[in-house]
Amino acid sequence: MSADTLVWDATGVEIHMVVVGPVDNNVYVLRCTETGDAVLLDAANEHGRLLELCKALGVRRVLETHGHWDHIQAVPELRDAGYSVAVTKEDAGMLPSYDETLEDDDVIPVGRLRLRTIHTPGHTRGSMCFRLEDHPVLFSGDTLFPGGPGATKFEGGSFPTIIRSIDDRLFSKLDPEVLVLPGHGERTTIGAERPHLQEWVDRGW
Repeated sequence: MSADTLVWDATGVEIHMVVVGPVDNNVYVLRCTETGDAVLLDAANEHGRLLELCKALGVRRVLETHGHWDHIQAVPELRDAGYSVAVTKEDAGMLPSYDETLEDDDVIPVGRLRLRTIHTPGHTRGSMCFRLEDHPVLFSGDTLFPGGPGATKFEGGSFPTIIRSIDDRLFSKLDPEVLVLPGHGERTTIGAERPHLQEWVDRGW
């Protein structure tokens, strides 16, 4: 199997990551170690590597954080291999194909673990974060990064909307120690980023 990195673990939980594609997308696998069930977040690119990862770690379905091209390149091959792909209805038209749609505040069982969806529009209309219940982990897609929000210059993007999403849906609801695992680059925490919100508003990006 192509090497993956174990980026976080706790009793009953493993989170693995690989970096793929021309813009270094982070692809995560959340795995329940008690049952062996797992989900993959963002079928971004390099489908051969992702298929190996899925087989090795017991992945049963794919969850997309949003529909931008760099996060969906491997969707057709993973669907062909039998993995169900889920995305928000707002971003579904950006994918070549999909199986299920995600709503805000859905609960997705992964073995004995539970992922809760948080609709965070702004990067795209349908951008979705995923919070791991009972553990301090958030998969933020391209909504929140170390040092600020995701880009909003693309079609469907809105800077005021992403700021509102981050403030109302993440910063005001999540504890400071929550680990933020973004769609590109390094991890951060809610506590590290929350004090800088007004700086981002003032600079406008």
